[in-house]
Amino acid sequence: MKPRLECPELKVYRYMNARMELEGKEKQHYSFLEKGLEGELKFDSLLERLEGEYLILKDILLDYQGNLFQIDTLIISKNTIHMFEVKNYEGDYYVDADKWFSTSGTEIKNPLSQLKRTESLFRRYLQFFRSPLKLECYLVFVNPEFTLLQAPLNEPIILPTQLNRFLRNLEFPRAPLTNTPINLAKKILADHIIDSPFKRLPTYEYEQLEKGILCSGCRSLRTHVKKGKLNCEVCGTLEAIELAIVRSVEEIRFLFPERKITTNLVYEWCKVIESRKTIRRVLNEIYTKKGKSKYSYYVLKD
Repeated sequence: MKPRLECPELKVYRYMNARMELEGKEKQHYSFLEKGLEGELKFDSLLERLEGEYLILKDILLDYQGNLFQIDTLIISKNTIHMFEVKNYEGDYYVDADKWFSTSGTEIKNPLSQLKRTESLFRRYLQFFRSPLKLECYLVFVNPEFTLLQAPLNEPIILPTQLNRFLRNLEFPRAPLTNTPINLAKKILADHIIDSPFKRLPTYEYEQLEKGILCSGCRSLRTHVKKGKLNCEVCGTLEAIELAIVRSVEEIRFLFPERKITTNLVYEWCKVIESRKTIRRVLNEIYTKKGKSKYSYYVLKD
């Protein structure tokens, strides 16, 4: 019922990583976001094997009495809600009491504590709406290169070597869902917070960003125009120049919503397109022109 989408925060970091040099904490945070999405998408692909009748909701952000909590994946079936916290950790880790460490000795945030906080808030959220469905929560590690030494027993941890077996053992009824799980899913979607306050965006200015058209395949700036196509020198992707221009306009609108879209702005941003006439033609076809002469600009069509 709710697919997993590229979050605005990651979208900004992907653009910035292509157009400027990320440093320090920003580079580390970007890697963390990419790694997290990679793990969640891997888990999504594994869920495609499941049979029966159920609903899947992904990337849900809720507020219970002023406490925000995020859920990676929910599976709602006739009688049960399965909640998953997905981690894409790589390498060797161990647990000592309630603390988690990499084998190099670096302490990390306890993911079990994160799961239990989310479970507590979500359980109270469900109780407020008197949901009769049973709630089961799991901490799932999807990276096959992850090892957890001294893993605590009797905790809802699913390790990479256990994941396929765990999913095979999940059983859902084949009969159509009743109104109870459907209405609950609709309520959760209605309460989902779209604009996350947790965003950590890099600082950037228009002038400091390298100009050019990003490849739609690998996001490289090593692109050039030949015979009406945008050619990527890195991965070989070919794209109609009209589509490449529209993508570039949407990138400008996303990064700089306060700027008016003009022919000159798009020409400067794209860099590799020699003809303003080509840009003007595409803008006139896709967008609505406002103003006249040198004061004209373009907006989305109604």
